[in-house]
Amino acid sequence: MIEVHQYENGQPKEFVADDISRLLKEPSLLWVDVANPTEDDLTCLEKEFSLHPLAMEDVRERHQRPKLEKYPTHAFIVVYSSELQEVDIFIGPTWVITVREHEGAGEPWSVDNSRQRFDRTHAEECDVGFLVYVLLDEIVDGYFDRIDEAEERIEELENLIFGEQHQDETAVQQRLFDVRRRLLKFRRAVVPLREVVGALLRKEVDWIDDHDVVLLQDVYDHVLRAIDLLDSGRELMGNAVDAHLAIINNRMNSVMKKWTSWGAILLGSTLIAGIYGMNFKHMPELNWYYGYAYALGLMLTITVVGYWYFKNKDWL
Repeated sequence: MIEVHQYENGQPKEFVADDISRLLKEPSLLWVDVANPTEDDLTCLEKEFSLHPLAMEDVRERHQRPKLEKYPTHAFIVVYSSELQEVDIFIGPTWVITVREHEGAGEPWSVDNSRQRFDRTHAEECDVGFLVYVLLDEIVDGYFDRIDEAEERIEELENLIFGEQHQDETAVQQRLFDVRRRLLKFRRAVVPLREVVGALLRKEVDWIDDHDVVLLQDVYDHVLRAIDLLDSGRELMGNAVDAHLAIINNRMNSVMKKWTSWGAILLGSTLIAGIYGMNFKHMPELNWYYGYAYALGLMLTITVVGYWYFKNKDWL
């Protein structure tokens, strides 16, 4: 469904898609928003605003890399929300189009906060650049909540790794790699946004005014901060994975030490039992009255001495 809002003297007015042709002839700011567009909706937008076919192809194909593309009559921006929902933004001389689509079973990124925030502005701030700033600022601010959630997961995993109770190693390893994969995927959506906002700061889009550049600088700083936090999170995840593998190896070494110790202890007794179990007729202690007790005592002595030795080495 296409929602059309016109801002005349800072006051929003709602219209329908059929009014777009008439509204484009007026100098007032026009914001057209569509969530989960149908093919008819996209065709209508392409026709009314003369949108470039390559940009419309990217909208239809989706899963684009965050980017800024410039065309003779408009600019095209692709960004992703904190939930990795694609948001396509078209920027024209007096109009802005937002196309929001959901990913899988999720919901499209909501523009309610952006709309309320923009509606509260003064009339002199209601221009294309300020609307783009509000949209990008709301999207970037949502990144920090997602990053905080990732940091909480990392802290929880660290507690599991270094906890005294033994955990299911396979499950912990799976969770580690799942969080690591999510961070990597999220970073791929955030890092290219630095170049997008940087291009806006350089006024590569003609309809961004000087006072909008000052506001976009704040968005740029937030993007850099989000990238730094993501890089820190990736480093922590790498350290957690290395620590988990090291702990697994240490536990494996401890088990091997115990098995090796018991094998060495039993080796002496097995050797004595093997020697006296040979079927030779002429053996020194074969007919000795105390031979049986002597052999058992010797095996017991070797076992006790071996246990004491490995226990003092902390192998048992």
